Amino acid sequence: MINFNKPYLTGSETRYIEDAVASGKISGNGKYTQLCQQFFEQNYGFGKCLLTTSCTDALEMAAILINIEPGDEVIMPSYTFVSTANAFVLRGAKIVFADSNAENPNINTNTLESLITAKTKAIVPVHYAGIACDMDTIMDLANRYNLFVIEDAAQAIDSFYTGKDGIKKALGSIGHLAAFSFHETKNIISGEGGMLAINDMQFANRAEIIWEKGTNRSAFFRGEIDKYGWVDIGSSFLPSEVIAAFLWAQIEHLNQIQEKRKQIWNQYYNGLKEHEKEGHFKLPQIPDYATNNAHMFYLIFESFEKRKECIASLKKQEVHAVFHYLSLHKSLYYADKHTGEDLEWTNEYSERLLRLPFYYELKETEQQNIIDIIKHLSSHVS
Repeated sequence: MINFNKPYLTGSETRYIEDAVASGKISGNGKYTQLCQQFFEQNYGFGKCLLTTSCTDALEMAAILINIEPGDEVIMPSYTFVSTANAFVLRGAKIVFADSNAENPNINTNTLESLITAKTKAIVPVHYAGIACDMDTIMDLANRYNLFVIEDAAQAIDSFYTGKDGIKKALGSIGHLAAFSFHETKNIISGEGGMLAINDMQFANRAEIIWEKGTNRSAFFRGEIDKYGWVDIGSSFLPSEVIAAFLWAQIEHLNQIQEKRKQIWNQYYNGLKEHEKEGHFKLPQIPDYATNNAHMFYLIFESFEKRKECIASLKKQEVHAVFHYLSLHKSLYYADKHTGEDLEWTNEYSERLLRLPFYYELKETEQQNIIDIIKHLSSHVS
């Protein structure tokens, strides 16, 4: 069976975990946590980084930091994972769902201004497949309407955006805040795990307090205060040193991992591009302003039926391919809360997008087998 995903181990994970355990400091915010955070701050231009136990936690911290309250509205794409919305719903926000682009599943920035009201507090762009949203337009709207921008960069580690000013910026460094994931399906992993990037430094001190259960415990351990106590709301958002040690082993091999993943992505693209002309599926489109971090490879089929047929054909050959998000605005939980706009492209991606197996150890022969199955299927479509 060619699985959809297989976590890649660099070989250093258990050694670093043993080192963390032997140090006697495994509860979090120790040596490996600080190594990881410093790496991202120094290499990607993030203002301040805090590791979290998940990207979900990072998003929940962001919602607390911008003081989301009942009645506030938050704009985000409907084509995303439920955590993007849940983080703000938990604070009482009303979610205003935007449609995706025709070219790719990212948020359609042409529709955003019409969704802004006096109650809008934030825009949450999701960099789907690690491909940048149009951040110039989003930041311009945020500045004009005094809104916060929280980048959902769960899939976007080591991916970049070049704005109209010609400056190349890491995804997650542009908005006021950003959330990343190190779930086992991501480019670099820690099993579960995430990170909050704080680019607007007005949030830096409070973020650390929220991260530490609403206490100023971190400042105490740095010797900045003589005692610590409860000073704000918060929760236990920081991961253990075991998780951070695992992540550090991955970070050390980031360039190697990225190089291999890009080779896999290119093999899919080059192997299937000629068959795209037959019209049964479309390949991913990457805007000129975006880089490709090779997080995933997907196809957009011409219909739900064609996608279903492809999944069945691959499964028959013991290949596990998966469709992705179901439209959140049509979900059981939110359907009766949605304001009623027809989100055409969100629905299209929910019914037509298929993700192909993608992981570091996917063999070239296995990948060619997948390509051949899809080619054969598209060549014999009536």
